[in-house]
Amino acid sequence: MFEAQDSVKGNDPEKVMISAALTGALTTREQCPAIPYTPEEIAIEAEKAREAGAAIAHIHARTNNGSPTFETETYQAIHDEVRDRTDIVINFSTGAIETPVEDRTDYIEAVQPEMAALNMGSMNYAKYSDRREDFVFDMVFQNPFREIRQLLESMNTTGVTPELECFDTGHIGNIRPLQQAGVLGEDPHFSLIMGVLGGIPATVENLAHQVRQLPDGATWQVIGISRDQWPLVSAALSMGGNVRVGLEDNFYVSEGEMADSNADLVEKAVEMAQAVDREPATPDEAREILEIE
Repeated sequence: MFEAQDSVKGNDPEKVMISAALTGALTTREQCPAIPYTPEEIAIEAEKAREAGAAIAHIHARTNNGSPTFETETYQAIHDEVRDRTDIVINFSTGAIETPVEDRTDYIEAVQPEMAALNMGSMNYAKYSDRREDFVFDMVFQNPFREIRQLLESMNTTGVTPELECFDTGHIGNIRPLQQAGVLGEDPHFSLIMGVLGGIPATVENLAHQVRQLPDGATWQVIGISRDQWPLVSAALSMGGNVRVGLEDNFYVSEGEMADSNADLVEKAVEMAQAVDREPATPDEAREILEIE
C-alpha cells in the first residue's frame, strides 16, 4: 500500500489544485489510443498524472472493452489499484444517463472514495459531428433535485466530499435549497464545466460570470471541453482558480499534437501555472484545502 510522504503546507494562496480526468464515460481508443479502460490501466494513468503534478484523479469506471459500468466491484478494484500506486486524491463520478441513482449510491457507500463528482442540474446534452451536419448524440441529461439530494445524503453518510459539477449558471443556484435542507454544507467545491453543447459557452467572460455567482468561501475549478480547455485553464489560473485537464475532456496538448498520456496534459497545466507564479498542490495540500479527512 502506498503511503503519502508529503508534508501538509496548508491552504497556500499560491497553490493550484490540478485534477486529471483520466478516462471519462464516452471517450474511446478509436478517438485517442491512450484512453485507459481497466482498473490497472486507470491506476497507471493516475500514478503518471500524480508524478506530473496532479493532486486529484477524476475517474469513471469502464469495462475491459471500454463501455461504462457502475458495478461496485469495478469501482472497488479501481480504488484499490490506484491507492496501491499513489497517494492522489480519488474522485469518482456519479454522473450517468438512464442509470438508477441507487446503482450510483451503492458504489459510493461501499467504496467510499475521498471525493465524488455530483451533477447539479438537468440539461440538453449534445455533440455535433465534425462537419456539424448532424448530432453524434442528442439527449436530455436528467439530474432532478430528488436524485441530487439522495446522492448528497449518501456522501454525507460515508464522509465523501462532494464536487458540484455545474454546466450552467442555474446549476450554481441549485445549491440554495440543498443548503436550506441541511444536506449541503458551507464552502462547497465547484467544477465549472464550459463548452458542452447545451451548457454555458466557453468564454473568459462567461467564466468570470460563473465565478461571481459562487458563494463566499467556495473553492472552484474550471473544466474546458476540447479546444476550449487551454484558454480557460489560462484564465482560471490568472483568476486564482483551480483547473481540470485530462483525456476525458481533451485529447490534445496543442493543435494537432495528441497526448500520449494524461500526464502530458498535466505537465502542460503545471507549466502554465508556473508561468503565473503558482505551484501545483500536492494531494495532501489539496486534502487540507478541501477539508478532506
